[in-house]
Amino acid sequence: MNDEIKKGLLGIVVDETTVSQVMPDINSLTYRGYAVQDLCEKCIFEEVAYLVLNGELPNKSQLNKFKKELDKNRNITINLREIIKHMPKKSHPMDVARTAVSVMGLEDKETNNNSSEANMRKAIRIFAKTPTAIAAFFRARKGKNVIPPKKNLSFSENFFHMCFGKVPKKEIVKAFDVSLILYAEHSFNVSTFTARTITSSLSDIHGAITGAIASLKGPLHGGANEEVMRMMNKIKKPENANKWINNSLDKKEVVMGFGHRVYKSGDSRVPTMKKYFKKVAEITKDKKFHKIYDIVEKVMIERKNIHPNVDYPTGPTYHLMGFDTDFFTPIFVISRITGWSAHIMEQHKANKLIRPLSKYSGEKYRKVLLLNQR
Repeated sequence: MNDEIKKGLLGIVVDETTVSQVMPDINSLTYRGYAVQDLCEKCIFEEVAYLVLNGELPNKSQLNKFKKELDKNRNITINLREIIKHMPKKSHPMDVARTAVSVMGLEDKETNNNSSEANMRKAIRIFAKTPTAIAAFFRARKGKNVIPPKKNLSFSENFFHMCFGKVPKKEIVKAFDVSLILYAEHSFNVSTFTARTITSSLSDIHGAITGAIASLKGPLHGGANEEVMRMMNKIKKPENANKWINNSLDKKEVVMGFGHRVYKSGDSRVPTMKKYFKKVAEITKDKKFHKIYDIVEKVMIERKNIHPNVDYPTGPTYHLMGFDTDFFTPIFVISRITGWSAHIMEQHKANKLIRPLSKYSGEKYRKVLLLNQR
């Protein structure tokens, strides 16, 4: 038996997947074989969601049917809406998202049906309803009326409508769509592996996605986009950026939004997201964060040879769109539900309980003394 410990399962291949991979020869993340940057330019988010869930890009008829399914399932129950309204206003939105999906599991009549057909139906319901629940809290904690979803709006348009009561310029919607496409899936990351681990016990899809949300919340995973924005707010203006980042590196502090376990020469999603970040900065006439971005990126590459990951451009893009910083990761959630669901259904098809071993390093065998002898 090999006793070598691989902390964080580093380098360990635990299973196979058809959902996505990073192709080293083209340094690109691919979904079902399609380069993600190509999907961003040629597809809307609903097409990519369909691809991730079903394995193929939809034709017009399939896409229209899929959109109608989402339209039909977007409303949340009065019960869930009231629960969200009464949640503490200081709750982190990720905790609200986690709780909302858990409540959906309580309300869903098919929760305990793990057939592939039922899981697809539940995946679509969770995918359609979660943005409505998150937007409801976005409004409720500000003391504003909850805005229900509107028929015939796209996935991204509806989220803006439910959060702000209006849909922004098409260029802003496109940038948001692109961010969702880039966040939709990324192989065996920690939240996806969490979802697959939960599923391996034959638990239900709501429970698996609830666990995945809890995993995504951490700053070493999805929460990084929030930390990027907090960093930029500390820097405040471009003139401070060079001194700030050099001081941070001198002190050996962690700089969020940089580095990735999978990509060694740069996250393949970054160029696309950076392009749309720049477009949003131009439309909103606020280039301050883009200038900070460029300075910090340059110093990180020059001094540490560490490149940004996708959270680095995504955080300030969401800020410029008007979203509160602690809502950045819940936006990640509404996209990644597609990837999680695909992996959950894939796990069910060839399931084996995930149960790794550990190496014991505690006390050796000891005899128990009676209470009056200790």
